[in-house]
Amino acid sequence: MATPKQKPVTFSILTLFPKMFKGPFSESMLKRAQDDGKVIINIYNLRDWAEGKQKQVDDEPFGGGPGMVLKPEPIFKAVKDITESYTKIRGNAEDHTHVILLTPKGRTYNHRITEKLSGISHILLICGHYEGVDHRVFDHLAEERVSIGNYILTGGEIPAMIIVDSVTRQVNGVLGSEMSKEGESFSFTTKGLLKYPVYTRPDDYEGISVPEVLTSGNHKEIEQWRKDAAEELTKEYRPDLLDRKSGYF
Repeated sequence: MATPKQKPVTFSILTLFPKMFKGPFSESMLKRAQDDGKVIINIYNLRDWAEGKQKQVDDEPFGGGPGMVLKPEPIFKAVKDITESYTKIRGNAEDHTHVILLTPKGRTYNHRITEKLSGISHILLICGHYEGVDHRVFDHLAEERVSIGNYILTGGEIPAMIIVDSVTRQVNGVLGSEMSKEGESFSFTTKGLLKYPVYTRPDDYEGISVPEVLTSGNHKEIEQWRKDAAEELTKEYRPDLLDRKSGYF
């Protein structure tokens, strides 16, 4: 019996600045993944759902304060239309659209979230901007709220690129060999630790030599060295991963 063809992972990105995505999504692995039909990336301009001559998508915050806030109406309308369009094109009413709001108020993005998202057929990313997004989007529309770190960016476009990139490389077949994902930093096989140090030729560069064990041919000793080196590297550069057991679990 033939194995059924895997459905591609579709990313729908709702943004005020569609042109920002042109470069990152048209090069390297992301381009190949799209060309091979393993992922589909759709970029949508939020202003297409705004009303009025000016296509206004923001307004002043209630209660006063600095900056402007993205209005709820165009976002809710856009998510509804994009979701219905995806269902119609894919022809399966049971397919679920997973809506993610990119916001500093969200849960910090990690490898565990990446792997979970790679198994979802349609991921809709809402890029926040300005002073923020009307909290009704946060409370009643987004199923997941994600932050890529404890710092503030101009908007959610760069976080969206990061999520698309990290999730795409987890999709089966994108990297060519599934072994490419084994032993990566934060992965299940490393128990959430950093990956061990890697070296290549020459074995001696200006007096700096590769650890002798790696050229010994003794695979058991190499495996033990890599395990110990990963733990030491994590202890020195990312002790927070040890404190929390791992960045994966």
